Amino acid sequence: MAGAGPSFLTLPERPAKPRSAGLTHVLDKGYSLDRVESVLKAYSGWIDVWKLGWGTAYIEPALAEKVRTLRDHHVKPCTGGTLLEIAWLQDRVDEFFEFATWAGFECVEVSRGSTDMLLAEKHRIIRQARSLGFEVFAEVGSKNPGDAVSAAEWVTELETDLEAGAGWLVAEGRESGTVGLYDASGYLREDLLDELASSAAAELIIYEAPQRAQQAHLIRRLGPEVNLGNIAVDDVMGLETLRRGLRSDTIGLGAALESSARAH
Repeated sequence: MAGAGPSFLTLPERPAKPRSAGLTHVLDKGYSLDRVESVLKAYSGWIDVWKLGWGTAYIEPALAEKVRTLRDHHVKPCTGGTLLEIAWLQDRVDEFFEFATWAGFECVEVSRGSTDMLLAEKHRIIRQARSLGFEVFAEVGSKNPGDAVSAAEWVTELETDLEAGAGWLVAEGRESGTVGLYDASGYLREDLLDELASSAAAELIIYEAPQRAQQAHLIRRLGPEVNLGNIAVDDVMGLETLRRGLRSDTIGLGAALESSARAH
């Protein structure tokens, strides 16, 4: 037991990496290289994507080393969508992609939540990113808490992002978990979640869920293999216990499997 860990409980299975479901997408708010190395040494098996939030990649002193360390641990490094939006505002998208290539990023996030970028322009950038070999995480939703949220518009944008070449889709929640997918109090917009979860793009959606209650709610609603994003580094193990039914918020996951196993 010392090598593989205990196995006496009935718990939801977690597939090994590279995963096609149950992704954990971490938000880097500006962590030092030493911190990143220590986290990856302990928990890289639970982390799939590592996003350098907003524009932190642009001023990160050890960017190339950080990106290389992530790739060495089979964690996909990704730029934040805000950085690309700023480049678009300044007509520097080509330069952005040169920068991302130099740094060694495998993925880029393409969003339009902070600017007045038209959907057609977002799709043009997605196609450009794909032509350059980047995996695209296309985000939908505004960062402005005052903007109206339309489930139908979100679904349409997600599906057309896929058609443009996006590999993964991100449902906006921000670092705070109080916009987009959530109301100002951090509660899920259930009608929006229903539409997203029943859409043709459902399996490729990463739900930003920075708060533990949000993570638990989504796991209970959509199962332990739901893709979750904007996870704080300190919450990586906590999220893994939620997925495995090892926390009171999701304790029923293990009990349901045990009941099913006994029935058969």
